Amino acid sequence: MEIAEDQQYCFTADTPDIRIDRFLAERLEETSRSYIQKLIKEGNVTVNQQKIKANYKTNPGDQVFVRIPKPSTLDILPQNIPLDILYEDEDVLVVNKPKGMVVHPAAGHYSDTLVNALMYHCKDQLSGINGILRPGIVHRIDMDTTGSLVVCKNDRTHRILAEQLKTHAITRKYHAIVHGNLETDASIDAPIGRHPTDRKKMSTSSRNAKEAVTHYHILKKYHNYTYIECELETGRTHQIRVHMASIGHPILGDQVYGPAKCPYRNLQGQTLHAKILGFTHPRTGIYLEFDAPLPEYFRHLLEILPR
Repeated sequence: MEIAEDQQYCFTADTPDIRIDRFLAERLEETSRSYIQKLIKEGNVTVNQQKIKANYKTNPGDQVFVRIPKPSTLDILPQNIPLDILYEDEDVLVVNKPKGMVVHPAAGHYSDTLVNALMYHCKDQLSGINGILRPGIVHRIDMDTTGSLVVCKNDRTHRILAEQLKTHAITRKYHAIVHGNLETDASIDAPIGRHPTDRKKMSTSSRNAKEAVTHYHILKKYHNYTYIECELETGRTHQIRVHMASIGHPILGDQVYGPAKCPYRNLQGQTLHAKILGFTHPRTGIYLEFDAPLPEYFRHLLEILPR
């Protein structure tokens, strides 16, 4: 497995009096604020070529340079965890991820992830572009979201699929149950960024939001609920969950963006399933599409929801 080089970033501050750790946390969305503070303490963050402390406050025009060192050791171990494989060849693997499984290791959570299972199943045949903590991972879905995910077995495949993601050439259709009654199919075009006060959430009111577009289609209406299909045009963190909540129709079971109390106690997270995944195969040039069947809990819910 190839090991990624150090990651380096350069930002120009445009707002005064923002703590440097908060400034970077808003831009490095997948990096925790505590880790950013560690980078600052170790001298991996400079402002105008000078080392600073975590309480430094930005000035417009500041040139902020960040170096994130590559991981020095591989402490992620392969685990013999069963995988629901929808497709596999020498370049790609498409899996149907179960509910409750984290995609890749993170601080404090280095076992029982999809990556642990992939390392056991694929041995050393995984791309290394995203570093040793995320071998093979070109995109991800939330822990409590189920469904299809493509894994790359080599760096060439990873680069090609990453470009397809960037140009919106990969088909991604999700099924979800939302609160309330939607009247017609529609699109939501609302930029998404890190929540201004809660680092664990995303928001459509973020100052540093990025373009985000979701198209939704009504599949079936229930009493006070709607079963929908959402197609992603972009792929921001928590995109469907944030977008549906932003129009007053949060996903059933989503306790982060929806009601704190769920009427169906055994859901354990949002009713969101990555059903359709389609992409052009990097080696053959043939378009492939996969349909991950709805999990049992989701099918059962569709049967018992009040009509």
